[in-house]
Amino acid sequence: MQSESLSAARLAGVGSTAARASITAGATLGALAVILGAFAAHALRARLAPEALAIFDTGARYQLVHAVALVAIGLLQAIWPSRMTVAAACCVGAGVLLFSGSLYALALGAPRALGMVTPLGGLLLISGWMMTAVAAWRAVPATKRQRS
Repeated sequence: MQSESLSAARLAGVGSTAARASITAGATLGALAVILGAFAAHALRARLAPEALAIFDTGARYQLVHAVALVAIGLLQAIWPSRMTVAAACCVGAGVLLFSGSLYALALGAPRALGMVTPLGGLLLISGWMMTAVAAWRAVPATKRQRS
């Protein structure tokens, strides 16, 4: 019977490039979200209209939430590496760049046409969440799922 603790083979996955990249990207995006949120609260409050400030804040909030998700995906990759977790991390990373990035640009006065990019970023974020769910479902053996 397999031990309930992580096996040495699974622990070896902690050093995988995909896991390290996802965790590093998530931590970096998280730090940037805090910086951008503070920048908006202090430096932009007097310069932007309330509507534009709300758009900027939405971008920072989504970036922070998905930065945490990217770290979690990286941990999942370390324990149960799969192509699905790599694809999920790519979708979340690209989704944050497109979704939050377009909101930041719109708040700062970019052409409204850039708003067409925002839903594409949202679709990538949703895809990343769904791929993470599928990867987690596949990672836990069916016998363990039935006991729960």
